[in-house]
Amino acid sequence: MNHKGVEYTVATTATPGVWKWQFRIGNEVKTGKTETRINLLAIRRVQLRIDRELKARAIELRSSTDIQAGR
Repeated sequence: MNHKGVEYTVATTATPGVWKWQFRIGNEVKTGKTETRINLLAIRRVQLRIDRELKARAIELRSSTDIQAGR
């Protein structure tokens, strides 16, 4: 699946109601688990996690650019 240009996977585990997820931004791979019986909720949680990671990276880049520009 794809969210904002980030490929991710969500898969069931042997435990009912537990979903494994994984995505990669740049060279960094993030993995985890979420607990829900609803597959669409598991997908949405991963998308929200991707949004947080992208926002954090944007803030990081902005800060480093400001430092280099002497602001």
